[in-house]
Amino acid sequence: MKYRVIHTTEFSYDAQVGLCHNEARLQPHELPYQKVLASALQIDPVPHDYYERLDCFGNRTCYFSIQQPHDQLVVTATSEVEVLAPELLDNAASRAGESSLFDNGENQSWESVRERLRRDRCAEVIEACQFVFDSPMVTVEELLAEYARPSFPPGKPLEDAVHDLMQRIYREFKYDPEFSTLATPLQEVMEHRSGVCQDFAHLAIGCLRSQGLAARYVSGYIETEPPAGKERLVGADASHAWCSVYAPDRGWLDFDPTNNQIPGERHITLAWGRDYTDVTPLKGVVFGGGKHTLRVAVDVRRLG
Repeated sequence: MKYRVIHTTEFSYDAQVGLCHNEARLQPHELPYQKVLASALQIDPVPHDYYERLDCFGNRTCYFSIQQPHDQLVVTATSEVEVLAPELLDNAASRAGESSLFDNGENQSWESVRERLRRDRCAEVIEACQFVFDSPMVTVEELLAEYARPSFPPGKPLEDAVHDLMQRIYREFKYDPEFSTLATPLQEVMEHRSGVCQDFAHLAIGCLRSQGLAARYVSGYIETEPPAGKERLVGADASHAWCSVYAPDRGWLDFDPTNNQIPGERHITLAWGRDYTDVTPLKGVVFGGGKHTLRVAVDVRRLG
């Protein structure tokens, strides 16, 4: 499927801003199952400095500064991407005589995966190990381990265990955009059984890490208007978030607890990191401006 994604962020300030430095992660990843056809940022006012780089996770990152006085900042990211359904990628890999990214291979138990993370010294596993530890927004506590345990009985295959955890979060937590903010701790999400996609991704990551597994946060989008007969997914009017768990010899496996789905052709991957702080779409430092208001608009349209 081909999509056009338009993500607009608008800051309006009570007083003029004299200088601002910003960092944006608003351009999608190039992946085996996701081709970036076009991607560009439009920034108003026009920045004085601008450069792009890949961060330590491989995310496309843009730095820019505005050095003239302004009372409004508008950043619009426009991207066109093509996303392959898992079965199409699987067929393409088979024709090429390669292993598919989605090939199940050996259905390893979750304990064997944990053990390989502890003992394997290959480069890929070592890189994944950074996602086992605490991060700024996800601290492993007994509360998370206790919630995770029913999904991780001895000998259960990794994918089945994570799928069970995803389903439990979907059933037992309420999607409520009025409940949480970016600063709401996981303990409150657990206590009130409410939150948004960011909270549910962090919750799943905390549960997975509590079992000694490597889990990362994925930011992206889902289709705003679904095709006829398809249910509209939660989170379609804003940036979306889900989680991935690492399986040696297979790579990263995605799970969307907000929608109880395995991400596929309707999910567009933007960036990934340890938690939300690593993939914030737009952040920066502002000198002046006083109070401000923020408006974010996301539109994902199918091109054909």
